[in-house]
Amino acid sequence: MVITICIGSSCHLKGSREIVQSLERLISLHKVEDKVELNGSFCIGQCVKGVCVKINEDLFSLTPSDTEEFFQNEVLRRLA
Repeated sequence: MVITICIGSSCHLKGSREIVQSLERLISLHKVEDKVELNGSFCIGQCVKGVCVKINEDLFSLTPSDTEEFFQNEVLRRLA
């Protein structure tokens, strides 16, 4: 699974750094480093709602506060 986080200026201001750090922590905590690859990308083009995050080709808008819920509901569910 490839998770791509926008690190462009708009998403950076909305907390992309915190989201990257949370995802790194959660991936390590759940020991799925061999199944999940994190990538950074500049503008994905959907900056209106929050930080743009893609799982493969599925697009999500996140805030730092909903990253853990996203990880539980989307990442772990897809790995099950």
